[in-house]
Amino acid sequence: MTTKMRPIRQTIPLGEARALIDAAVGPIQRVERLPLRDASGRVLAADVVAAADVPPFRRAAMDGYAVRAEDTSDASRASPRRLACIEQVFTGQMPARPVGPGECTDIATGAPMPAGADAVVMVEDTELDSTGRVRVFASVAPGQNVGRQGADIQRGQTVLRAGEVLNASRVGALAALGLTAVEAFARPRVAILSTGNEIVDPGQPLAPGQIYDINRFTVAAVVAEHGGEPVAYRTASDTLEDLSRAVDECLEQDVLVFSGGSSVGERDLILDVIAAKGQVVFHGIALKPGKPTAFGIIADKPVFGLPGYPTSCLTNAYILVVPALRRMARLAPHATRSLTLPVGQRIVSAAGRHQIYTVRVVGGEVLPAFKASGDITSMSQADGYIEIPSDVHIVEAGALVDVKLF
Repeated sequence: MTTKMRPIRQTIPLGEARALIDAAVGPIQRVERLPLRDASGRVLAADVVAAADVPPFRRAAMDGYAVRAEDTSDASRASPRRLACIEQVFTGQMPARPVGPGECTDIATGAPMPAGADAVVMVEDTELDSTGRVRVFASVAPGQNVGRQGADIQRGQTVLRAGEVLNASRVGALAALGLTAVEAFARPRVAILSTGNEIVDPGQPLAPGQIYDINRFTVAAVVAEHGGEPVAYRTASDTLEDLSRAVDECLEQDVLVFSGGSSVGERDLILDVIAAKGQVVFHGIALKPGKPTAFGIIADKPVFGLPGYPTSCLTNAYILVVPALRRMARLAPHATRSLTLPVGQRIVSAAGRHQIYTVRVVGGEVLPAFKASGDITSMSQADGYIEIPSDVHIVEAGALVDVKLF
């Protein structure tokens, strides 16, 4: 039986593919209100303005004694000042008595300052004498060892601005204001669909000719790591009807990412479905691995058709889906860590195609990790990858290359 093939008629450079995707995607506008406990990593949708001072009262910055600074003038070990302790105040308590001349209050770090007191003498610079009075061995200036009201945040201050990504310290600032929830931009919801009659869910028995689904899990992990919310759908079979049904279901989400069905076989029908429901922006990139990658738009939603081979699929998820997803999620471009190292052995690249070549770093040298597009260990056993431009056919041993680390 002769297989009917539908060849990729024209490939475009990787840079052009990236530009077309970038022009088609924009930041998510949807806003949701999140409990503070779930806010880390999310992007603020509105400025946060303080409704009160933080801290809301003057407080001791040291364990010791709250005093009137003038009562400690010229105090020293040789010539201590003696003060009467009128009260002991712990955190969470309010002082009951003001401090008058010749008096002090025993105070804990963080406790509210009593009226009349304007400084704290550290406990290390004091001693109780036999009469129960406090001997002060060091002088303090007004305001010394005292945290003023609003020292951290002042009422009316803009504490955080829309567009900032919440991390642990920024969540802490929101908690300091007494907030329990915050307005954040929604994460892009990404429909993930594997296609193909040979694809079986892990945990199920394999019939002859079948393989376990890898791409659903690798793509979901990439999406979750870069600001998206993965939504996995059941595998679609290689029929126009089932693929059309699956696409309609996936359109509930913000982005569609399919794997398989974008190559040149007669059963690679995903392009027909995209064309019937929307627009195919491009099909085919001058890239290895990942030549048959497609991109389209359906109902104003970006659609990525990634190759079915696991290494090709995951590579394209990193270099094409991640930048688009981070833009939609209002996150900064991914900052890839890189090393400049010599190649340990000669590498031959596909002529005319930009190659993403996975490598291991061993003993300060770069060694090949790439096996084949269908081998997931080409990625799982790699430390990162190098990019070989389309006009470079051979990278000689000893040449310095930039390794982008995973």
